[in-house]
Amino acid sequence: MGFRELGISEKGLAALARAGFEAPTPIQAQAIPPALQGKDVIGCAATGTGKTLAFVLPIVERLEGKHGTRALVLAPTRELAQQIGTELERFAHGRKLRSAVVIGGVGMTPQTQAFQRGVEVIVATPGRLNDHLDHRTARLDQIEILVLDEADRMLDMGFLPQLRRILEHVPRERQSLLFSATMAGEVAKFSRENLRHPVRVDIVKSGATAERAVQRVFLVGEEEKTALLLALLEQDALSTLVFTRTKRRADRLSRALARAGHEVAVIHGDRSQSQRDRALDGFRAGNSRVLVATDIAARGIDVADIGHVVNFDLPHVPEDYVHRVGRTARAEASGRASSFASPGEQDLLRGIETLTRRTVERAAVPRDHERFQTEVRRLAAAGPEKARREHRQGGRGGARQPNRRAAAVAAPASPAKGGGPPRRVGSWKPRRRR
Repeated sequence: MGFRELGISEKGLAALARAGFEAPTPIQAQAIPPALQGKDVIGCAATGTGKTLAFVLPIVERLEGKHGTRALVLAPTRELAQQIGTELERFAHGRKLRSAVVIGGVGMTPQTQAFQRGVEVIVATPGRLNDHLDHRTARLDQIEILVLDEADRMLDMGFLPQLRRILEHVPRERQSLLFSATMAGEVAKFSRENLRHPVRVDIVKSGATAERAVQRVFLVGEEEKTALLLALLEQDALSTLVFTRTKRRADRLSRALARAGHEVAVIHGDRSQSQRDRALDGFRAGNSRVLVATDIAARGIDVADIGHVVNFDLPHVPEDYVHRVGRTARAEASGRASSFASPGEQDLLRGIETLTRRTVERAAVPRDHERFQTEVRRLAAAGPEKARREHRQGGRGGARQPNRRAAAVAAPASPAKGGGPPRRVGSWKPRRRR
């Protein structure tokens, strides 16, 4: 089936041809027809399967020739909102549809001016849109199409109160399109309350990860994680996206990687929008081989060829693992996903395997690798206090702090007497359930 059979107009087909799209992905093939008919749609598909185009095309097709703010697209992160805005501009070109990206981290004045000039489509993060609603600079009373992209992430991030405030300003008689990589708990409840007889499109089971991503987990001590990452980076030349638990940890890890000679960029919530844009642009262009990020970036990084995703820290929410892994093996590409699990993260690992209904392959920690040993020696030379500090920062916020026995197993390899190679420390093993 091609795009023509989905009901796309000649203008839309020409735009698709210019953009290089030859055939729809499964989520596009099944979601676009009911969306063009004005029906509510719930789309559940893994990250990287083309969900954005599945709602951008119906918006452009249905709103051509109309004036006033007719469509609202909500996204959890600034980066994802910008990505959606770019796709809208590309496919709305020549169709007299104006759009505005409304996000935090930048001034409100240009956004207000865009509203005053008039836009047909608003792409926004919930927080900044509510700011405009509070200042009465935005009106949503003519909305015909409401899209919630990455709905599960918005709810995970605590946006439900803000979403409810926005819905108070949106007409009840509207079309609602909800897209997500997972459909559990709050997402299912939200859809029941706010969508009317939706067409359900399930491309993969909720919680499934990208099929072409080769996944593995290293059972490693907390203090050994940086050494492990450095060793893995020397094994190939793939572009690498590294996820950490906290902003401070992202900064510290990026400095360690830069000290080791890697071109690295960092992105998290404390970075300004211009800093985040420069980091992403440098990563896309290949100027930075490694991008270190917190989960704020998991839903907004649109980079075609990320070869390796590393979960330096396991996520608190198992669904975030699905979205992290989805940053590699996008569309028809393949990729690798490596996770580092310390003894304090074993419950998080168990939660991920329960959600994805698969056991992640255990991989051997390359403790014989020269870079691994060099980093372990450096950490040991820095003194035990630094090692304990890094261990505490890594374990903070985990499922539980490791007990003494686990901590002993996870201790970094220490230099042998006489300056020989580091003492080998075996990988930890999960405790048995009783």
